[in-house]
This record gives sequence, structure tokens and C-alpha cells, in this order.
Amino acid sequence: MTGITADIGVIGGSGLYSLLDDASGIQQPTPYGHASDSITVGELAGRRVAFLPRHGRGHRLPPHRVNYRANLSALDALGVTQVIAVGAVGSLTPEIPAGSLVVPDQIVDRTSGRAQTFFDGPGAAHASFADPYCASGRAIALQTARTNGWEAVDGGTHVVIEGPRFSTRAESRWYAAQGWSVVGMTAHPEAVLARELGMCCTPLCLVTDLDAGAQSGEGVTHEEVLAAFASNLERLRHLLGDLVKALPEERDCDCAAMKAVIV
Repeated sequence: MTGITADIGVIGGSGLYSLLDDASGIQQPTPYGHASDSITVGELAGRRVAFLPRHGRGHRLPPHRVNYRANLSALDALGVTQVIAVGAVGSLTPEIPAGSLVVPDQIVDRTSGRAQTFFDGPGAAHASFADPYCASGRAIALQTARTNGWEAVDGGTHVVIEGPRFSTRAESRWYAAQGWSVVGMTAHPEAVLARELGMCCTPLCLVTDLDAGAQSGEGVTHEEVLAAFASNLERLRHLLGDLVKALPEERDCDCAAMKAVIV
């Protein structure tokens, strides 16, 4: 143990490093290997916050190579009980245009081969995951966004694909036909691992593009996604500061009680 602690964790892109004041970078060992990168711990809005770049510095880890178990285990070891998960997503409908902020309430897992539980045996633990995200955190995020003049989309389904390729038009149209809202590559197993640890997980999904089946032209490019995310970075920073301040110091939700235990 390093002696450094935090109660709120932010998982997101490397452009968010400048969030924290009086920050220290630490390597937190875990039973699952190395986290994506060192964790920066510092002050934000009067709270102790740990920031972890999901893909590592320089975006070096593709989504299917992120060590999600190590990331969440490292945050847990630092004392984090509430996680804000920031991610870029594609919209599956023109009604949610680029630049929108979505706070989904559901996930569909279309990944394959990812380690998605801390419980590999012996013994079994079964996490309750009917509602993947913290209800209290979602409500606070929506209100905080509204106060910041950013009317976020309340709810919707985030379909998580394996990546690193983007969807075909046929896949994208199929996802949209199911009534799903946005598509991304990292929300699973991040959210379920947070649930197994009894953490609150609050999603902030920034729409960077219309997915292939929702637009004409040549389809989504990585450069387009990065540019759209960068153009909204300052707005996200302000929102995160206010959200960290608004999250309760004493949790009033059921997430801790849903921590998975071996039966």
C-alpha cells in the first residue's frame, strides 16, 4: 500500500490529466497484473480523486487489450467507492447528434473473450446487474449537466462491441433496430467489475459521431472520434469538477450492498 487514497475514481482519456491539483502519480500493484497506466491522485473540488487513463498514455491499449480487472482492482485498493466512467460513443440515431452527452441506464454486451469477473473459482459469486449503473450517480450527473447548460440524454442502452474495428453498416442498423442508443467498446466489463466490488459506477458518454448505419458517406474514422472528443474536452472538464463536488460523501444508494460475494 502507498498510503495514498481517494474516494472517487475517474476513468477516461489522457486529455483529462489536467483535472487534478497537487497530484501524484502512483503504480498500484494488483493481483491481476498492471493497470493501464499509473494512477494520478489529487484534489478536485475539495475531494480526493484518482484518475486512470483507460487506454494508457498515448492511447496505446486497444479496447480488447485493456486490463479492466487490474484497473478496477487498483482503484479499489486506493479506497475508491464511486467511479465516473467517461467514454466516447457513436450514436445509433440522428436524434442523438454528435456533441450530445448520454447518461445510459442499460448495457448490452457484444464483446468476446474479455475477462469479465473477479470470481474465476473455486466458488461462485453472482453479481446483480439488472440495472448496471448507480441510480443516484446517474441522477446527480444529469442534474449537474443541466446546471452546466448541457441537457444530457437520460437513459438509453449502450451496446458494447469488441473492437477495435468499428461496426459494419449492417451491424449498426441491427443495433439501432433493437432500440439501442449508442455504441462503444469499453463500458463492459468495466461496469460489471465495479458492481462486483460494490462500487458506484456513473457513465458519461460523449457522442463523437453517427455510427455507420445512421449516416451516409464512408463511415466512422478514428481521427473523427478523437477530434470530436477533443473539441468537447473543456466542457467535460468543467462538468467533471462539478459532478465530483456533487457526489455524496456518504453513499445513499444500493451499490455497496450489491457487492458480489462467494456463495
